[in-house]
Amino acid sequence: MQLDGKVAIVTGGATGIGGAVSRVFVRRGAKVVAVDTNPEAGNALAAELGERVAFLHGDVRDPDIAPRAVSIAVERFGLLTTLINNAHASRQAPFTDLTDDQWALSFGTGFEATKRFMLAAYPELRKQGGSVVNFASGAGLLGQVTQASYASAKEAIRGLSRVVANEWANENIRVNVVSPAALTSGVKAWREAFPELYAASVGKIPLGRFGDPEEDVAPIVAFLASDDSKYMTGQTLMADGGGVQLR
Repeated sequence: MQLDGKVAIVTGGATGIGGAVSRVFVRRGAKVVAVDTNPEAGNALAAELGERVAFLHGDVRDPDIAPRAVSIAVERFGLLTTLINNAHASRQAPFTDLTDDQWALSFGTGFEATKRFMLAAYPELRKQGGSVVNFASGAGLLGQVTQASYASAKEAIRGLSRVVANEWANENIRVNVVSPAALTSGVKAWREAFPELYAASVGKIPLGRFGDPEEDVAPIVAFLASDDSKYMTGQTLMADGGGVQLR
């Protein structure tokens, strides 16, 4: 299978896009350490997928969580080949209304957690080469209103990813970025609350829909984690139905 022999840490790995990534990875042969703040979802995921999943209940802002996740991967599965930095929480508000706490939430769960997990994973990844997949957003690429803290953190992640892709290339560690537009539970709630805004957003997507996390987004992450993408690093892949077409 595509991911045979891969062992991945997936942050936010029990719900939403992260949960979809965990499921697709296991189906394609990988073993997964799923890190999430939701114990019910995490335990359910582990029960669903069995011994190929280890669930770690924790907040990615906790500096002890990244090294614990790495230790679990090595102790439970023997190695670590892959890091998926998916977790990110933020609050929407106009730039002038954002509080220091809201900025701290976005950068703490997004940029700082991504940086921390990359540093924790590096000693293991360098042993056999590996793949890091970080997450960006159209909010940063397009400058979406009310998304200043989220967009800023996402673009900081993209900048970090490009630098580290160059620095780690000689150790055969690849670092790429996925930018999704997915019909998550949050987007579904937004669709119900603001159907006209949702319709307008869909109208800007050439393929005419938000992607399914498991069928449309997770397979792209799996590609970047697999040897099929062994000649790619430092790239941003848009898993968004054509909504942003990078040049």
